[in-house]
Order: sequence, then C-alpha cells, then structure tokens
Amino acid sequence: MLKTFIQLLGDDAPVFRRYCAMALAYGVLSGLTMTALVLALGRLLAADTGGAALWLLALLAGLVACWAWRRQVEKAGVRVGVTILQGARQRLGDHVARLPVGWFTPDNTAKLGHVITQGMMNVAQLPAHVLTPVICGAVTPLVLLAALFALHWPLGVIALLALPILAGALRLTAHLGQRADDAYHRHFASTSQRLVEFAQAQSVLRAFNGEGGGTRFLQQAIDAQRHAGTRLIYLSALSTVLNAWTVQAIFAALLAAAALWLNTLLGGAAGTGDAIAVIVALLLVVRFVDPLQEVASYGEVLRGARGPLDAARDIFAVQPLPAAAVPQAPRDGAVELRGVGFRYAQDQADVLTDINLHCAPGSMTALIGVSGSGKTTLVRLIARFFDASQGAVLVGGVDVRHMSSEQLAGQISQIFQDSYLFQGSIADNIRLGKPDASDAEVLEAARQAGVAEIIARLPQGLDTPVGEGGARLSGGERQRIAIARALIKDAPILLVDEATAALDAENQAAIAEALARLRGKRTVIVIAHQLSTVAMADQIVVLDGGQVREQGAPAQLRARDGLYAHFLAQRQAAKGWRIASAAPQQ
Repeated sequence: MLKTFIQLLGDDAPVFRRYCAMALAYGVLSGLTMTALVLALGRLLAADTGGAALWLLALLAGLVACWAWRRQVEKAGVRVGVTILQGARQRLGDHVARLPVGWFTPDNTAKLGHVITQGMMNVAQLPAHVLTPVICGAVTPLVLLAALFALHWPLGVIALLALPILAGALRLTAHLGQRADDAYHRHFASTSQRLVEFAQAQSVLRAFNGEGGGTRFLQQAIDAQRHAGTRLIYLSALSTVLNAWTVQAIFAALLAAAALWLNTLLGGAAGTGDAIAVIVALLLVVRFVDPLQEVASYGEVLRGARGPLDAARDIFAVQPLPAAAVPQAPRDGAVELRGVGFRYAQDQADVLTDINLHCAPGSMTALIGVSGSGKTTLVRLIARFFDASQGAVLVGGVDVRHMSSEQLAGQISQIFQDSYLFQGSIADNIRLGKPDASDAEVLEAARQAGVAEIIARLPQGLDTPVGEGGARLSGGERQRIAIARALIKDAPILLVDEATAALDAENQAAIAEALARLRGKRTVIVIAHQLSTVAMADQIVVLDGGQVREQGAPAQLRARDGLYAHFLAQRQAAKGWRIASAAPQQ
C-alpha cells in the first residue's frame, strides 16, 4: 500500500516521507505525554508534591507540543493529498501513454477511468484523515509498552504478545472484507452496464419483450448487486466487531495480569509504593488499549482505500513495449512476418502459430477466414499493438521492435472495424490523419471515402459537428469519415479491418474503388468478406485456427478447390439469394 503511494507520488515522494516522519514523531510524543500523565498521578498518590509538579510541568509541555505538532502533521497530510491530486493522474497518464494499444480493452479502460477520478480523490484524503490517527495509534502503544515493562515485566510481555495478535486479526478481517468488496464492485460495474444497455436498447427490448421493456436482465443484475451489498455489510460489521473484541480481549488479559499482581501484593507485606505501582500500571493499560482501539476502528476505512491503490498498482505493473535503443528507419512499404506466433497470456492458447507472410511494396493482400481465425490479431501485430510471442514482424525490412513508435506510426495508416469520431466537425476528424491538410485535400479524401454525399446534404457541409463519439451520424457515416481520415494520411501501408461492414452496397462499391486506386501506390492489407474486395487482391491469405492454410493469387487458390474456393461458393450463393414472388394461384 505504501509502495503504491510512493509510486503515485514519483519525484514528490519526499513530501510523503516527511509527513510519515512527522506522524511517527507525533505518535512518540503522544506516548511520552501519556506516560508523563501517569507518572504525575503516581507522584501525587505518593504525596510527592515536588516530583508531581515536575511531571505536571512535563505533561503541560507535552500537551502544548502535541497540539502544535498535530497541526503541522495535518498540514503535511493535506500537502500530500494535494500533491496526489496534482501529480498522480499525470504519472498514471504518462505510464498509460507508453502501454501497448492492445492493453486498452473495455475492462482496462473502465478501471483506468475509475482510478483517475474517484480513486484518486479517495487516496488523496488518506493522509490528512486516516493515516495520521493510524500511525499515531500504532506508535503510541510502543512507547507505553516500554513503560509497562519498567513497571511490571509480565504486563509488558502480555502487551507485547498482544500486538501481533491484533495485527493478525486486522489482516484476517481485511482479507474477508476485501473479497466481499471486490465482489460488490464487480456486480456494481455489471449493473451500471445493464442500466446503460437498458437505456440504449429500448427499441430492441420492447420489440421482443412487449410493454415490460425487457427488464429481466437489469433486474437480475440489480438483485446480484443487492446480495453482494448485503454480504459486504454483514462482513464489514463482523470485521468491526471482531477487531473490537480482539482489543477488548487484550484489555481483559492485561487487567487479569494486573489483578494477579495485586492479589500477590495483598497476600504479602505490600507497601504503599506497591499499591501505587499497580494503580499506575492500570492507568497505563487503559492508555495502551485506547490507541489500539482507534487503529481497529480504521480497519474498514483502510480496506476501502486499498481498492484504488491496488488498481493503480496493477496499472503500473503493466510494462510498456520495449523501445529500440537505436531506432532503424524502414526502407519501403513492405510487410513481412517470419515464423510469428502469438498468445495473449502465458497461460492461454496460441492465437497465431508459425505465420509466414510477405507483402511486397504497393501490393494488396486480402486476409480471409472464419471468425476467431486470427485475422485481426495478425493486423494488430503489424501495427505493434502487441509484440509477437515468437518470430518477427518486419515493416520496410526492419523489425518493428527496432523502430521508434513515431517511425512505425508514420509508416502505417489504419481503418478499424469500430470507428470512433472525436467531438468536432467532419473536417476536424478527417484532418486527424493529416493536421496540415488543405481544404482541397480534405475534400478529395472525403470524395474517395464516399463522404461527399453526406456533406452535400448537410447545411454546414464539412463544418457539421459530429457530436460526442460521432453520435449525430449513423454508423455507416462514421465509418466513411474514419476511412477518409485514413486515406488522407497517405502512409505507405494501409491496414483495413472490415471497413465496409457498416456500409450499404453503394458505398461498399465506392470504398472498393478507392482501394483499387491505391493498388501500386500503397501496401494494402485488408480483412474483408466482400467478393469485390477479395478479387482485386494480389494475394489471398486464408487463416484457420491461427494458421495459414492457403496462400497465393486468387486464380491459383480458386483452382485448388480448397478453403478459398469454398469461401467463394458461399459468397456467390449468398449474392444470388433473392425473394421470389409468390406463384399465381390457379
């Protein structure tokens, strides 16, 4: 927990270390002040006015020092919190910016969003409001422990043994509570997704579920969240009670030891000094237990704060792709894969196995295969979303691991299956591919991608706002703008991942023509299921089960009567489907 705290602070970690040192000093000062109080009472009971006066002066000085030092500690805690808010988000952002693009799954993106918003706010409040009493409550008993040893060593031994017992109880309850807390947050996230889904998919839900609007899935998620929340409440309450009982058991053991000591004294020739020692010991026992009780009361708060800290730790644990020590510039637009194998995790199966592929500069390669055959993964390896587990991926004759990210990005333009538009105008989104593009270049890219028809019917034309995420446009319109954005970049290599999936037949033909015009000008690698796109390719690669099953020119593969021929037959059969009119009744 403290390690993650320091990692979030980065170069500002000395601020936190200074705060911790001040909090530790405050705990020692508090323990000494409490000891002075007990010794002053002991002197008063012994009728030693002079000695009592000295200890009372020490007590007064300790109280003033504690009050003044506590203010400084709290200010230091606030400084740590402000530093967290000012710098931790930036450090997380700097780290995430260097992570491979493949890391940005919906789950990881949601976790990141939670950490940098609500998570950092919760973490920033810890020093001033939680860590100060916890650190003080942990240090003060250690000072009082020394005093107990000085008064009566059996009491000191019991108090010393009590500390690991309490630590074990806190650890146990924290473990139980953490599991319940994790389950609750999982169900909370699921319910949030179901709520958004329920709001966005009303047309579908009502079409298939009538007036009820399809609340079954939402209700199931809410019920699961309620059960998880109830379990969390029960375990939190149980943890609090168990921690309190542990402290009370420690108190009872110390009182029992003190009572045995007193009985021993009463059975013999005990003097006034012995009786005073017992009274002083009892006072120390009370003061010893109080800070332990405070530490136990903050157990649930600390457990709740571990969530965002653990999430931040997991993000920091993800390593960026290694950067080339001496980046090498690519020679041309060729793409080559040599014995490439890939798996997403060490304990998972291979997604790609022994892929060998060469795409000459200016050629067009079509990747086909059933869903899950590894087509998208292969394309992402070329763009270095991940590094290959085996083999090498070369762009322009250079291993992508020996290129800088800027060099690789300059070589590749991409059209994704799921396009995303940024808030702004149509022209703004197209210019993302080439910020200094002229209006004429934007219009030409728009024409090639079939966007001209869209801007022609919009009053503001290219200046039309697309809304957040392109919400004001249809899915096909967003895809065409994303295609124009890729075309205007004019990179030597173009990767296309089923770009025409959301388009109608007319615009599919327009995009196919645009790709045809790029033949010989760019190296195009396209994942497609359209016959018009596949047929114009210089080579076709058929993937199945993460392996290349067929590879060659369209005519060659057609003659083999293999997987590609089967693919052609399926597409031609689908293309020939039509709705026949009913035969006239006689």
